[in-house]
Amino acid sequence: MTNLITLITEPWPDYGLVDSGHGRKLERYGRFRFIRPEPQAMWAPASDSWAADGDFIGASDEEGGGRWHLSRDVPRGGWHVRWEEVLFLAQNTPFRHLAFFPDMAPQWQWMRGRVAEGDQVLNLFGYTGVGTLALAAKGASMTHVDASKKSVEAGKTNAFLSDMADRPIRWMVDDAAKFAAREVRRGKRYDGIFLDPPKFGRGPDGEVWRLEEGLPGLIADCRRLLDQDSKFLVLTVYAVRMSALAIGEVVRQALADLGGTVEVGEMAVREEARGLLLPTAIFARWSR
Repeated sequence: MTNLITLITEPWPDYGLVDSGHGRKLERYGRFRFIRPEPQAMWAPASDSWAADGDFIGASDEEGGGRWHLSRDVPRGGWHVRWEEVLFLAQNTPFRHLAFFPDMAPQWQWMRGRVAEGDQVLNLFGYTGVGTLALAAKGASMTHVDASKKSVEAGKTNAFLSDMADRPIRWMVDDAAKFAAREVRRGKRYDGIFLDPPKFGRGPDGEVWRLEEGLPGLIADCRRLLDQDSKFLVLTVYAVRMSALAIGEVVRQALADLGGTVEVGEMAVREEARGLLLPTAIFARWSR
């Protein structure tokens, strides 16, 4: 029997979930507060009056979309936010995000407790590199892969802001699945891998990614990049009609010959107003 666990992101000085309810959430990112849609916040908010510096108004169609309505005080080029040793730019993106995912903090901490100086770690779908830098700060030698040149450039900027521009980090603009397959053919190995694949995406050359179709093959390639001395694999999944038990079984079967332990569950953020938990994603992770 597989036990489900919940990883909880607690507030920290530069981030917190202030309040949530009626399909929305109020968060603080550094010195600014923003309101975004949140379908899972089906309850009533603690307060009926929210003061914010910006509000994301979603489109009415099922494809998403929408736009930010921001006060003139919000820097359009971003502002500094810190998590542990990592200083980086938060920014209002067209996809309603703020250029990082704060609910990944417990995963970053868990991986940081398992890496040692010189460990080779692969970050697939690495986005703006906050997780990459969180592990680089602990001495890991990182390979960061994302199909978006803009995201990879943001990662390099964040490395400079964090005084980590000289750390051993390979910044790769590439299709994550194709990169992993090439690494297998090259005979490469890693001490740890973490990946946060989207539901749907396109690579730099127009490659199409669909999670349900591509995930089993990608996890199989990740297994080929791990060996008996490897330490972990972390998979997180957002915004899909999929169970943590399902992705956990994919990981368990792929890595069964390595032994170790597979954990599965939900990720959530603790609301500051009442302490309730807002679910955000599911995950499966293997460790030895």
